[in-house]
Order: sequence, then structure tokens, then C-alpha cells
Amino acid sequence: MLRKSKYLLSLSRFKGQYVWRPKSSSAPDRALQYVVGQKIHGFTVREVTQVPDLSLTAVKLCHDVTGAQYLHTARDDSNNLFSVQFRTTPMDNTGVPHILEHTVLCGSRRYPCRDPFFKMLNRSLSTFMNAFTASDYTMYPFSTQNAKDFQNLLSVYLDAVFFPCLRELDFWQEGWRLENEHPTDPSSTLMFKGVVFNEMKGAFSDNERVFAQHLQNKLLPDHTYSVVSGGEPLAIPDLSWEQLKDFHATHYHPSNARFFTYGDMPLEQHLKQIQEEALCKFQRTETNTAVPAQNRWDVPREAHVTCSPDALAPDAAKQNTLCVSYLLGDITDTFEAFTLSFLSSLMISGPNSPFYKTLIERKIGTDFSSVVGYDGSTREASFSIGLQGIAEEDMENIKQIISQTIDDIIEAGFEEERIEGLLHKIEVQMKHQSTNFGLALVSYLASCWNHDGDPVQLLKISENVSSFRQCLQDNPHYLQDKVQHYFKDNTHRLILSMSPDAQYMEKRNKAEQEKLQQKVQALTDADYKDIYEKGLQLLSEHSKIHDTSCLPALKVSDIEPTIPHTSVQLGTAGGVPVQYCEQPTNGMVYFRAMCNLNTLPEDLKIYVPLFCNIITKLGCGKLDYRQQAQKMELKTGGMSVTPQAISSTADLDMYEQGIFLTSCCLERNLADMFHLWSDIFNCPHFDDEERLRVLVMMSAQELSNGISYSGHIYAMTRAGRSLTPTADLYETFTGMDQVRFMKRIAEMPDLTSVLRKLPRIKRHLLNPDNMRCAINSTPQKMADAAGELERFVYSIASNKKGRKSVRAVIAERPLDPQAPAGSVASCNLVSEAHFKPCQMKTYFEFPFPVYFVSECVRTVPFTHEDYASLCILGRMMTAKFLHAEIREKGGAYGGGAKIGGDGLFAFYSYRSSMLDSGEVLCYTGSPYHEPFLVLMLICC
Repeated sequence: MLRKSKYLLSLSRFKGQYVWRPKSSSAPDRALQYVVGQKIHGFTVREVTQVPDLSLTAVKLCHDVTGAQYLHTARDDSNNLFSVQFRTTPMDNTGVPHILEHTVLCGSRRYPCRDPFFKMLNRSLSTFMNAFTASDYTMYPFSTQNAKDFQNLLSVYLDAVFFPCLRELDFWQEGWRLENEHPTDPSSTLMFKGVVFNEMKGAFSDNERVFAQHLQNKLLPDHTYSVVSGGEPLAIPDLSWEQLKDFHATHYHPSNARFFTYGDMPLEQHLKQIQEEALCKFQRTETNTAVPAQNRWDVPREAHVTCSPDALAPDAAKQNTLCVSYLLGDITDTFEAFTLSFLSSLMISGPNSPFYKTLIERKIGTDFSSVVGYDGSTREASFSIGLQGIAEEDMENIKQIISQTIDDIIEAGFEEERIEGLLHKIEVQMKHQSTNFGLALVSYLASCWNHDGDPVQLLKISENVSSFRQCLQDNPHYLQDKVQHYFKDNTHRLILSMSPDAQYMEKRNKAEQEKLQQKVQALTDADYKDIYEKGLQLLSEHSKIHDTSCLPALKVSDIEPTIPHTSVQLGTAGGVPVQYCEQPTNGMVYFRAMCNLNTLPEDLKIYVPLFCNIITKLGCGKLDYRQQAQKMELKTGGMSVTPQAISSTADLDMYEQGIFLTSCCLERNLADMFHLWSDIFNCPHFDDEERLRVLVMMSAQELSNGISYSGHIYAMTRAGRSLTPTADLYETFTGMDQVRFMKRIAEMPDLTSVLRKLPRIKRHLLNPDNMRCAINSTPQKMADAAGELERFVYSIASNKKGRKSVRAVIAERPLDPQAPAGSVASCNLVSEAHFKPCQMKTYFEFPFPVYFVSECVRTVPFTHEDYASLCILGRMMTAKFLHAEIREKGGAYGGGAKIGGDGLFAFYSYRSSMLDSGEVLCYTGSPYHEPFLVLMLICC
């Protein structure tokens, strides 16, 4: 008889023998029970590795029959994640992997209802559900904290990818189709429609995306990277339904799959379900999806592309981009990839980097090119460096500057302090606990693993750091030798330039019409009839009420009736209210502070985002901006300041306005972090106009670039501005008003007047009278953190002014003891006496081939009895009505309805090629009968 020890034990069977193993409540410890060679539900354990850097245990397995690869990362995190990815290597621009990604989620053998993926959104407690198409793989991840929900979603995902229906109707809907402009009128004009078709038209209206796509296609021209995996809009109509099904058969097989699970749920249950519901139905096949190495060039190459002009560019005469891209080594060499990624950061990251000094600070352009630095997303990595926002006559000069900078790096090397600063940054990144850690982890591993690299080796970050330090010790010129080899002597490099063409969109529209006419001219009368009937069939399918009873759903009994309580202690430091929250922060300390701007004069309000953006980048105390950046990198995990406009939880006409300060550091650097904040509060540098101009140009360029990607966000922000004072302020801080304001600032020949405003803003904002704070730390270090915070508050006491508010302060209330850890609850509420909600319609015109539409309705505040119902209503309207009307019928990439914390109920559509989605939004009606709404359109 086996006698158990005083420790908890579990009985495991291995190679025919039963052995007792320690049983632990820790997920990483439990995963250590597995041994190499062990068989579990059709899988064999290949490796079990502790990864202390990330507080996890990695278990690598292989499916015995199909050869499917599996990696489980056991970690004490309740937000469990699953992902399956396939190596998908298209050889044309039709976007077949992208369209397939959409289509497999439209129904499967076990779940044949229409769009089970979207319907599961309302039957799940998922914290994430999506799918991604990269250049050479397609990934399907989800995460949830509920064990039953995990099983439900896993069942839907497995059936979707391995046993999809792939109906022709779904291909028409998600990919492309010819259809009458008005499906019920056979005499109306034929046009291209389709979700992916419209999505990629929108993607190719983004100049940054256009440049990045061309750069990859031209740097790696010999295989799959020479095409657009997402689909080139003019090539998408060349894809047939049969080709789609063939691609699925050859690429979506377990022999070509990589499974990943993460979290604290048992591995055995995952393996059992995957084996029984999917893998047991397959045999091993030889899939020919590997990506060969790119043939290396003997001489560098140059290429030129065009794009659409940018109406919001800081300088209309400077809209050119130039970039030099170098092909590096194989990403499966994990240490070399680590070294090159580190080297890239040394070369371009921050104001102390060589390329920042020679390219950005010379003000030849507005910012680095859209593709910059190390890129490990393809089998062979690349490094790119260049500028956007440049004049055509500066192109040759920039090439020479890049070449000369490489020579200078080879000669001078890098300062030891910069190397230590980046190594410190890696240490912080390893210790930081994020809520989506699993998703970040699988994204980090995906590319290397996709090309048969070792994902476990990629997790051993400390080993790479140790090896790197040893290389530096053995050879002081180690990094310079890498620069010589990969950049100076590398003949496989591409110089790509891009310039605006006023006729760009007209030419693309013309090309689309020619493609359409080519398709139409080949049609017979029978084809016309078939297209009309298929349009009616699709319309009928969209109008049906689908039976979703086949889909799994949670029961009330599957859900925990309570949520974990977070304990928060309230106190003060030098008279400033403070929230203290003790958490297992893995050796990190997190600092948050809110400074209200109630005393700030109205004319300075528009400058607040600019102030927030530059206040940590101008220098402070005895440190110039370079020294400040270096100190921040050596001693903190980053320091940021952002503008805030927070609606009252009880009254839509009251709000809090301020700036939000955030930073974190390792416990050993507490004093240094607060000393930096003290210098920023007490003596920021506001005397360097040249530095300010660099920051202004970069900020203006970033805002301009973001519109084509986030048009729906700008639409919703603009639509709400006339409904509540909070939304009005939010538009000032983050909307089109701010974009246009920064463009005007960037165009100013003299920034002296802006510099003079900064000290005025600082006196109102960086004032302990207007501040409250929060600290998150381990229990062992909370006393130290509280002491450092106390010293910081006393050090900035001289900033107190006791100025009278220019607005009425309606209420002051203490920090909410029930607030989440690290949060700061609303405290100083103000109201706008002259603000009156009104109806307004706004239209902005941009050279995009897609529309972004939003309508906002003023409803109720967060604590109102109807607020929860409106949250549910938004989800239900999206799932039950708007998804079908906007995406399925209208062909937009996305759309829906939701209520924000500001009490505004927003309808929106994203990347639609027609106004149909806007018409849908206009006629949905309001859940409240107040006559306040705004419609905002962005279109070509």
C-alpha cells in the first residue's frame, strides 16, 4: 500500500507505473507534473520547462497522429486563452487567406447557423474573441475567465476552422460579389460588394498601410511576401469559390496547425476536447506551406510608389516618404533575433538614438517613416529607417544621412548607459502584469513558431540577456560588428520612396470601374439573371430569423454570483488624497495621479493635449531632454501624461476635467521615479523652441495619419459634442478640432507664442491643490512607496497657488473606496452654465473610398436605473439588427451600437463603401425620445 506524506499528493500514471507527485494550487507547479514522453489524450509531451522570467511553466506537446504542434503555458492567471494558427502562404493578391478567415466563421458542420462567431458574443463571457490574417499565418484566439465558457468557445472555434460549411452564399457575403446597386431592382447598376472587398478598400486608403505593404512586397519579392495576404481590392474579384475551398483543404489541416493555451485551467481538459471534437477525425498529411529563404541581391534596389495627398499634412509641400530597408537574418535564430531587435532600439529609440539625432532633429521631415526599426513578422527579419513629411528635393540628402549615420555608429558604437537603459526596459516588460498577457504572449510567439522556430526558447528572455552581456564582454565591438555586417556590407537593401499624386484616388476608382466593366462585359443574359436571383437570395437569407439553438450558451449556474473584492485603503500625503492598493505586482510599483484643470482659463484648454504630450520630453531640473529621456529609461517603465474628460456618474451636465499622470518602476527605483516627477512639477524646461517644433511636427503627423484607420472613433467623438459638456471637451482634446489645431500649430513659422503659454498651463495643472493620487504595490513595499510619495508631495508644495476656479465647482467628494485597484474616482465636478444640448449635423470630406458614420443620442448617466438596460440594448441592437443591416446587407466592415460612460448612446459604421449604413443609423430610432442627435460622415 502506498503511504502519502504530509504534503498533498496526486497519483499520476507514467510508463505503466503509478507515482505520487506533489499537488500544488499553483498552475505552473501543477504543470511540472508532466514528464517527457508522457501520453495524454492523443498527445505526447515533448518538453516541460519552467520560465521564471514570466512566472509560467511551458509544456510542449505533439499530436501523435496528425503531428499538430501544441504549447501550453501554465500561469496563475484566470484570463485563460486559446489560439489555433495555420501557416497560410498565398501566392496571389486575391486575399484568399483573409476571405477564408471571415468565411470559416460563418457556420460549421456542428453549428450551421448563420454567423455563429458573432452570435456567440451574446452567449459568452469572453474577454476577447477575434481572428487575424498576417502575411504568412492566420490565427484564431479567444480568452475568458469562465471554465464552461472556455469549453463552449473552444467547441465553436474547433468546428469553425476544421469543419466549416464554406457556403457559396457566405463567400459572396464576406469576400466579393457582383450585385445590383439595389438588389430588388434588376435594372439598377451592377457593382462590387463584399465585406473584405470594402475592408481592403479602406485599408488601402491609409497611406501608411500602402507604404508598408509595398515595402514588404518589394523587399521580399520571390515568394508569398510579394503578394497582399489581405487582398488587393482590384485582385479580390479574381478569386473563385472553388479556389477558396481548395485553400482551406490544403492549409487548414491539423498537420499545419499550432495550438496554444494559456492560464490556470487544467491542460488535460483542453487536450481531451481538442482530440475528441477535432483531431481524432484526421490523419497526418504533408503540407507544402513552408516559406523558402529569400534569394539575396547582389546590388541594392530602388522603387517608387504613389499615394493620396493628405489634406491635414503639417506642410502640404512636404508629403513625400523615403525609407531604406535591409533584409536581416532568419527569425528562428532566437538569440540573433534578440540581438538585432535590441540593436534596432539603440539605433532609433528616443532622442539619444543616432537616427533620431540625424533625421528627426534636423527637421527635414515630420517623423520617422511608417515602417521603422526591426520587423520580425516574416521568416527573415528586416530593419527599416526613413522619414515621412519630406520635400522631394531632400530625398538624396536623406539617403546620404542614413549612410553616414551607419558609418558613425560603426566608428563610435553606443554609450554603455543607453545599453543598460534598454536592458532595464526589458526587465520591466518581463515583470509587468497585463490583463491581456496571454494574448500578448501568443502574438509574441506566433511568427517564430510559424516557421518552426522554438517558442519555448523565445520565452527564455533572461538567457538571451545573459548571452548578450557575455558577447559584449568578450567583444567590446560586438554591436558595431553587427552594424557592419547587416547594414554597411548588406547588398540586400531597398530604397523605397512614396509621393502624393492628386489623381491617385481617381486612378484607383477608374481602375475599379475598368475591372467592373471587364467582369460585366463577359456576362450573358443568364448571368444577369443569376446575379439578380443570388442578390435576392442573399437578401432573403439576411432577413431570416436564424435558429441559434445549436449554439452552446452559459447558464446562470455557470457564472459566479459575486466578483472578487479589491481592498483599497484611503489616506493622505501632504494633504493630497491617496488610494493605497496592495497587490502582487511582481516587484513593480505603479503610480497614478489626477490633476484637475478647473482653474485653467478657457483660451488655454485647446493646448492641454499638446502640453501633456511634451511635458515629459522637454527636460527638467538639471537634465536636458536627452538626459531626461535616458533617466526615464534607466529608472522607470515609462512616464506619461494624458488629458481627461470624465462625465459625472449621476448628472450628464457635470463632469471632471484634468490630466492623468501614470508611471511605474521596479521597487529599487522608487526614489528615482518620484524625483523625476518632482523635477517635472517644479522646473520643467520651456525655453527650447527647436525641441518644441520637433515634437509638434511629430504629433501633428501622428494625428493626421490616424484618421483613415480610426475614422469611426472621430465620427462618434464629433457626433456627441453638442449633446453633453463632457463630450464637447472630449472633442476639443481628442477629436477633429484637435487634429486641425495641431495642423495650425505645425504651420506656424514662430512658436514663441506657444512656448509662452506652457508655463501658464503648468501653474494651473501641476498644482498639488488640484491633485489626488493612487499607489499599487506589494504589501512588503507599500510603506516605502507611501514614504516616497509623501516626500514627492512635500517637494512640490511650492506650486500651490490657491487660485480661484473659473468655473463653479459643484461637488467635491472623497475617493471611492470601491474603485478598482489603481483607479482614481471622480472628485472635482464642474458644470457649464451656458451649455445647451442641441441638434447638429457635421460632414467632413477626405480622399477615402469608404465612409465612417455615427449618430449619438443623449440618454442617462451611469447610476441611472436605465443605464444597465441601455448597455444590454446596445449589445442586442448590434447582434440582432445592426450587424445584419450594416455588415451583411450594407457591406461595411463593421458597425453597431453602444453606450459610453458619458451617457451617450452611439450608433456607428466602419469602412462602408455606401451610404446604406448611414441610412440604417438614421432610421433605427432612439431608445429615448429626446430630440438631440448628430450625424457625422467622412467620405470621398
